Amino acid sequence: MLNDCSNLTDNELVDKVLEDQDYFRCIVNRYEDKLTRYILRITSVNKEDAEDILQDVFINVYKNLNGFDGNLKFSSWIYRITHNQVISRWRKEKNTPTVFKNDDNLELFNKIMAEDDLFLELTKKDLEKEVGDILGKLKKEYAEVLVLKFLEEKSYREISDILKKPMGTVATLINRAKKDFKQIMNRQSNNK
Repeated sequence: MLNDCSNLTDNELVDKVLEDQDYFRCIVNRYEDKLTRYILRITSVNKEDAEDILQDVFINVYKNLNGFDGNLKFSSWIYRITHNQVISRWRKEKNTPTVFKNDDNLELFNKIMAEDDLFLELTKKDLEKEVGDILGKLKKEYAEVLVLKFLEEKSYREISDILKKPMGTVATLINRAKKDFKQIMNRQSNNK
């Protein structure tokens, strides 16, 4: 019964969970690592705090599964719940500075810069720290759209669903975020 859920689509899995709650383990298994990475990428929390947030996410998913609209993409829906949990956490920790520190900083930098073919003379070691510092200086909404687009590799439609913003707004946010990212990077490079 629960041995192999990998052949089920997300929507089929939701239907199974609604029939038999034991199938919820399959949703957890499918999304646990992805959502943990997402939480760590857009916050400055440690692994244990990310797991706490994730636990709240899965509780909310379970409670609201009956309300899931099968016409929507389940992955966007679960990312939206995760986004809301992170926002809730930020509100509780109001005015806590965010410093992004993880292994994805270099990957994000490379993906943003590859689009414009910019060349920087930074060592990889310094680059990773620099990217984390820059992300920490961006508006939270800008940092989040960069993470969703370039690290989570979400489409504009998915980001729109996750953030509950029109696709045009998403495109604008991504463009502004990239522009601000580059301006902060240039300022920091000039101050060295």
